[in-house]
Amino acid sequence: MEDILDNLYSLSAKSIRPSPIREMLHLVRKPGMISFAGGMPDPDIFPVEQFQQAASIISREGKDILQYGTTEGYPPLKEFLAEWTAPKMGRKLLPEELLITTGSSQVIDLLCWALLDRGDWVICEEPTFLGATGTMYNHGARFLTVPCDSEGMKVELLPDLIERALASGNRIKFIYTIVNFHNPLGCDLSLERRKRLLEIASTYGIMILEDDPYGWVRFEGEEVQSLFSMDEQGLVVFASSFSKILAPGTRVAWCAGNSEIIRKMAVFKQGTDTCTSVVVQAIVWEYCRLGHLDSFLPRIVSHYRDKRDGMEAALLKYMPAERVYWQKPKGGFFYWISAPGIPAEELLKRAVEKKVAFVPGKAFYPTGTGGRDDFRMCFTFASPEMTDLGVKKLSEAISEFE
Repeated sequence: MEDILDNLYSLSAKSIRPSPIREMLHLVRKPGMISFAGGMPDPDIFPVEQFQQAASIISREGKDILQYGTTEGYPPLKEFLAEWTAPKMGRKLLPEELLITTGSSQVIDLLCWALLDRGDWVICEEPTFLGATGTMYNHGARFLTVPCDSEGMKVELLPDLIERALASGNRIKFIYTIVNFHNPLGCDLSLERRKRLLEIASTYGIMILEDDPYGWVRFEGEEVQSLFSMDEQGLVVFASSFSKILAPGTRVAWCAGNSEIIRKMAVFKQGTDTCTSVVVQAIVWEYCRLGHLDSFLPRIVSHYRDKRDGMEAALLKYMPAERVYWQKPKGGFFYWISAPGIPAEELLKRAVEKKVAFVPGKAFYPTGTGGRDDFRMCFTFASPEMTDLGVKKLSEAISEFE
């Protein structure tokens, strides 16, 4: 049977890459494991009662919301998002500029369907979110990568990179960037670099996918203008999600962009899942209509700020300052830890023996050429007590390396 299937598999199936984090789930689910691996929200802060209250919409609107819905999204939810996101977007979005998706990963998938032919190039930060580049890779993308520092992508390197790629006959379709509280780095793309990025994209006619699932979870500092709000050419597609500000189980996300690209993406969505669950969209809208999003979001931010501070305190308490380095994130979910001379994959093996898990840095490098001595730690899931104990055990594992 295996030989028969080998002959039947598509080229895409033969080259598909699984998510390293999803493959790790069997590890982190072992009894007693302290997981800093998956970027998971804390279920203790889920607004269960408020969401249950919002579910009452089924009794009022059930005959409508249990039916098929429009591919573009549940109109009341789209209207709410157009109003609610206006400060970040720079204006109120038109209905045709919004698309509701099944998770923000679907935004990436649909944009790839709309823009990529196999062998086309995507520019991204390195390291970057492996779920995004995994989807792009499965669409046949090749990657041009740009290093980062504390202010995000080093956009000053882009013109030379693009010129060399174009001179070799390559087609660059879009730039992928996580602008706020980068996954995995935790940094922000500075305002000056955002402006320069838009200038470069306009010069070369390249689209930008602005991925911003964490921007609503800011602990301190001033919000930076979105790329979308500064875009005058219609080159930016903005993506965000309810996963971090309500709950990931809703699988409700959205994107905004030029009406033409949104229409192309919607047509591909027609053939993918017809529409995002209308029932869930309606419950999310009712949750928002009742004011729970605005009233509960500050509690979520405060909760995660305390968790960030707990991990920061544990890192300062236990980690050897001369061997381990990190930048304190101003929001989001992650710490990026650098431990020069200590291979992260070997460290993970020793950490797992002590019942602690994280994600080695190599997984976040689409070219596979970096991250050897780096790793990502999520601070939102573990309890404060488990965070302290987990960092302590991880420090003990690090001390085993000469």
